[in-house]
Amino acid sequence: MKFSEKWLREWVNPAIDTQALSEQLSMAGLEVDGVEPAAAKFNGVVVGEVVECGQHPDADKLRVTKINVGGDELLDIVCGAPNCRLGIKVAVATVGAVLPGDFKIKKAKLRGQPSNGMLCAFVELGISEEGDGIMELPSDAPVGTDLRDYLGLDDNIIDVDLTPNRGDCLGIKGLAREVGVLNSIDVNVLDIPAVTPTIDDKVLIELVNEDACPRYLGRVIKGINLDAETPLWMVEKLRRSGVRSIDPVVDVTNYVLLELGHPMHAFDLNAIEGGIKVRSANAGEELVLLDGNTAKLNDTTLVIADHNKALAIAGIFGGEQSGVTDKTSDILLESAFFNPIAIAGQARSYGLHTDASHRYERGVDFALQHDAMERATALLLEIVGGQAGPVVEAVAADKLPKVTEVRLRRARLDRVIGHHIEDAKVTDILTRLGLDVKVENDSWSADVPSYRFDIRIEEDLIEEVARVYGYNSIPNVAPTAKLKMTTHNEATIALSKFRNTLVTRGYQEAITYSFVDPKAQAILHPECKAMVLPHPISIEMSAMRVSLMPGLLASVAYNQNRQQPRIRLFEHGLKFISDESAENGVYQVPVIGGVITGLVNGEHWVEEKRNVDFYDLKGDVEALLAITNDVTRFEIKAEQSDGLHPGQSAVIYVDGKKVGFFGALHPQAQKSLDINNATFVFEIEMSAIEKRNLPQAEGVSKFPSNRRDIAILVADSVKSGDILSVIEKVGGNQLVDLNLFDVYKGKGIEPNYKSLAIALTLQAVDRTLEEKDINLVVDNVVAELAEQFNASLRD
Repeated sequence: MKFSEKWLREWVNPAIDTQALSEQLSMAGLEVDGVEPAAAKFNGVVVGEVVECGQHPDADKLRVTKINVGGDELLDIVCGAPNCRLGIKVAVATVGAVLPGDFKIKKAKLRGQPSNGMLCAFVELGISEEGDGIMELPSDAPVGTDLRDYLGLDDNIIDVDLTPNRGDCLGIKGLAREVGVLNSIDVNVLDIPAVTPTIDDKVLIELVNEDACPRYLGRVIKGINLDAETPLWMVEKLRRSGVRSIDPVVDVTNYVLLELGHPMHAFDLNAIEGGIKVRSANAGEELVLLDGNTAKLNDTTLVIADHNKALAIAGIFGGEQSGVTDKTSDILLESAFFNPIAIAGQARSYGLHTDASHRYERGVDFALQHDAMERATALLLEIVGGQAGPVVEAVAADKLPKVTEVRLRRARLDRVIGHHIEDAKVTDILTRLGLDVKVENDSWSADVPSYRFDIRIEEDLIEEVARVYGYNSIPNVAPTAKLKMTTHNEATIALSKFRNTLVTRGYQEAITYSFVDPKAQAILHPECKAMVLPHPISIEMSAMRVSLMPGLLASVAYNQNRQQPRIRLFEHGLKFISDESAENGVYQVPVIGGVITGLVNGEHWVEEKRNVDFYDLKGDVEALLAITNDVTRFEIKAEQSDGLHPGQSAVIYVDGKKVGFFGALHPQAQKSLDINNATFVFEIEMSAIEKRNLPQAEGVSKFPSNRRDIAILVADSVKSGDILSVIEKVGGNQLVDLNLFDVYKGKGIEPNYKSLAIALTLQAVDRTLEEKDINLVVDNVVAELAEQFNASLRD
C-alpha cells in the first residue's frame, strides 16, 4: 500500500524523520518497500492568474497571455495549451526557474512575441506521468504562492508491504493507529457526524445469503452534478496513494477506502429495478463488468443484484449496466461487510484483483460501515451536491463476528519473549492498540476491537507486545542449556555403521516407496499376504511392501534401462507384515537390504572384467554380520527363499529364528521384472544385528603360538561351517585361530568327496605348549571329526 507521509502526519505526527519512521514501521512488521518523493525537484514555480489570453498573431495554436503572479508587473507568456483561458489559476515557471531535468527558464521570443516564463503542466513538473494541457488550480489558490508550498509537494510516498493478517492497516486510519502506538502519542480522531437526510427516498435491501454478507448499508443520493471537479487536494492524495482520479463519485469512494480502509461502491439508481438483493449467483449467470469484459458467474460467487439481474460481484467489481456515468444524476451508495471466506479466491477465479477485493479477502472492520457511509456522503454532498436519503441497513446480527476476549499470562509472556517488560508498559501497549484491558492475578484479559480480527489467541497478544516494545529493545541474551550426558548402551550399533560399511564396499543408498506394485510383489512373494490401500495414489503403488526387494529391484530395472553396467544399492526401512495378532493388525519390521548386479568393478585395464556372483554378495553380508563381533551366533544355511534361485540362496538364522536371506534372483522373476543380468539380493532384520558382543579385555600371551595344518577327507554333502564349529568346540581355550585355506577335488580324491585343508593355531597364556600338548589337541579334533562326519586324514 502506498500513502502520503503528509497525509499520515495529519492524523499522527511523531517527532521523527522519514527514515526513522520507515525503520520504525518495518521493525513493527509493516515492512517499508520503498520511499520516493511526491514530485520531482523544481523551483521558481508559483501560482498565477491568467488576466489576458489572446490569439497569437502568427500562429494558430499559440496564445499570448498576461499572467498575474503577485508582482508589480504582469508577465507576458506565450502558451500552446488548448485549455489556457481567461481567469484560470495556473502554475507559472518564472524566469530563472529550474524544472525537472535541469531545464532552466529564460526570457525568449516565440514567433516574435516575448515570453517571460512558462505555464506548466503536471507532466512537466514531474507530478504526474499523464495529463492534457496546463495545470488548472482551484480558483481560491493564492496568487504568487510557491507551488511546492501550495500543493505540499515536499512530501514522500511510502510503500508498505503488509502481511495478509494486517488488513486493518490498509488505510491511513489504521496506519496512524500503529504509529501512535509505536511512539506512545495520541492519534487525531476524525470527526464523522451523521448526515441529516433531506429526502425520504430509499431502496429496500434483502440479505439472501446472510453468512456471506451479514451487514449491508445503502443510501440514495439524488440530484448530483457530475460536471463538478474533484478537489485538487483529494486528487493529490489519491495520486500519492497510486490511485488515478476518474470522476468525483469514484474518487470519493476511493478516498474513503484509502482513508478508513473500507471499500465502497456507487450504483446508478435508475439502473436498479426494485430493491437490492445480496445473494449467490445463479450457475451460468453472466455479468458485463465495468472494464467491458463479461464474467460467467458460478454459484459460489456472491453478487449484489436487484430483483431482475446481477449488478456487481460483491466486494470485487461493479457491473457496467449499473455503473455511474456522466449522465447519472441519482446514485445508490453502498457500504457492506462481507465475510472474508466468501470473497477469498473469487477475484482470482475471474482473473481480477482490485483494491476492494484485496481488503475484503483479508478482512475489514465489521463495525466501520456506518462511519464509511457518513464520511462518503458528506464528501459527495460537498463536491457534487445533491440530496441524501436515510441510511437503510440490513443486518443479521448473529452472523457478524463476535468481540473476542484473549487472556495473556505474565509467565507465558516472559517465557516466550525471554525478557521481562514492566506491567505498566504491557498494559499501556495493549490499551493503545485499542484493546479493552483488565489486569488480574498476573495476567491481562483483553477484549479485542473489531478492527483487529487477527488477534485470536494468547500468542497473538505476545507478538503485539514484543513488536510494539521493539525487537531491538529486547536484550540479546545467549541461550543457556545444561549439558547432560545421554545414556548410551555401548552394545548398540548405530545405523550409520552399517551404512558406512556398505558404502565402503561400493553401495549407494536408495530410498524407495513403502507402497509397491502388488503384481511385482506377488512375483517375489507369492505366499505372503500384502495389505492393499483403500485409496492408493495409483494402482502401481497400492500395496504395502512385505520386503525391500520390490522397490530395490524396480530401481535396478530403472538404472539398467539407462545403461548402467554396475549397480549396487542398499536401503534401510520398514517392511509390513500382516498379522491379526499384532497391534493394528500389522507388524512393522525394520530391515536393511541390498542388491548387486553387473560388473564386480568398474571397467579398468588392470582389473579382471567379470560379473558379480553369489559369493560377492555373501562377502558383503558377512561384513555386516561381522560388525556385531559375534559371527558365531549366526547360522547360514543353504535354503530357498521367495523369489530366489533354489540353488543359489541361503537363509540366516539366530537361535533357530529366520532373520534374513540372500541369494540370486530367480530367473523367472528376473524376466518378469525386466531385469537383464544375474542379480543378487539380501535382507536382514535390524533386531538381529543392532547389538554387538562387547570384547572382554584379556592379557596378551607372552608365549609362542604353534600352527598345525591338517587335511581331511569328507563327503561333498558335509558343510565346512559345521566342521569348523566342531573344531572350535574341541580346541578349547588353546585354539586361538582357525582358518580353512584350501578345498580340493580331483586327482587322488574319490568321487563325491573333497579335501579340506585347515590351519589350527594353538597358544597358551600361562606356558609354552609342548609337542604332546599340541598333538593331544590335534588328535582330539581328528577323532571328533571322524566320529561326527566320518572324516579321515588325507595321506
